[in-house]
Amino acid sequence: MPQQVYRLAIVFGLVIVGLVAARVLLVPKTFGEVGHYRTAAVDSIVKHPKKYAGHQTCTACHGNHASAPLNVKPLAPRERGFCPLCHAYNPSRPTGFPQIDPVGHNPMVPCVNCHDPHAPEPPVTPQECSACHGQIARQKAVSHHAALSCATCHESPEEHKIDPRAVEVGKPVDRGFCGGCHAQAEPGTPGIPQIDLSSHGQEYLCWQCHYPHFPEI
Repeated sequence: MPQQVYRLAIVFGLVIVGLVAARVLLVPKTFGEVGHYRTAAVDSIVKHPKKYAGHQTCTACHGNHASAPLNVKPLAPRERGFCPLCHAYNPSRPTGFPQIDPVGHNPMVPCVNCHDPHAPEPPVTPQECSACHGQIARQKAVSHHAALSCATCHESPEEHKIDPRAVEVGKPVDRGFCGGCHAQAEPGTPGIPQIDLSSHGQEYLCWQCHYPHFPEI
């Protein structure tokens, strides 16, 4: 082996060892569990005390007062169209972001009549997941799973409906769950696709290949 190749192999080996060591020693344990961030950070953020968010944050709703706080009394926007600028349903917004249909959600009523903008927890716990997961609800509505409630497959604690980022929703962790409807049975259930769990997909969970909210894809 030429000397240059031998030295290059040593360099690559050291780089690989360094990357593996960095991942083991430096990457937090909860990183990547539910996304490209440290899952435990959510709990840490929730524990932070509330504080002044800054001039720029207040300006979005209280523009004149933020510019001249001693001379202008802050007024809460009461126009029906103001809050929907951010909270009207829009499929481009991230899932879990509170969204409503302004036409069907308490029409003509100012949002501040029911919600405190500085602590906008809903006055009544939402009973429909579509309040925050509008895009998913619309996909599921045209799929073969349309008749199933979200609670059929998800464990949703009441706390999640009030503080969704602090309390996660559970989802199936074994193949037998989907097999309750889709495993081959005698006689087969009309209209429901059925597979042999022992050979289909090997060890993978069903939702790792099939999108449950629109399984036809």
